Amino acid sequence: MVERASKAARDPRAEALAALYQADLRSDVDPTARLTGKAKRYAAGVRTHQRDLDRRIAAASERWPLHRMPVVDRAILRLALYELAHESTPTGVVLNEAVELAKRFSTKKSGAFVNGMLSTLAGQVRPED
Repeated sequence: MVERASKAARDPRAEALAALYQADLRSDVDPTARLTGKAKRYAAGVRTHQRDLDRRIAAASERWPLHRMPVVDRAILRLALYELAHESTPTGVVLNEAVELAKRFSTKKSGAFVNGMLSTLAGQVRPED
């Protein structure tokens, strides 16, 4: 577990994910409070655009309502979709990083779920890729 925590501390996406996860569970938590650099930018971006991100995720998820998704998966999808829509990170990198986060921090099936959802969303957000 120590390796996991130290690895997350060096990864801005993992840092942002942890903060977004906590904020999703507790509405009184500011996910950007303890973050710096890219992690803070990612978390702030997700919070700023969360309504639109959630709308897009819900529309792409035909049979799985947003409120029924595991909190970690929901946070990963928001983070990756924010990055696809508002950052210049290559699509393949965003998808790969999101799937790796899902495999690392969520259920056995989450990697495939996140990959499928983001493939659909990426096609909508970045149709030229």
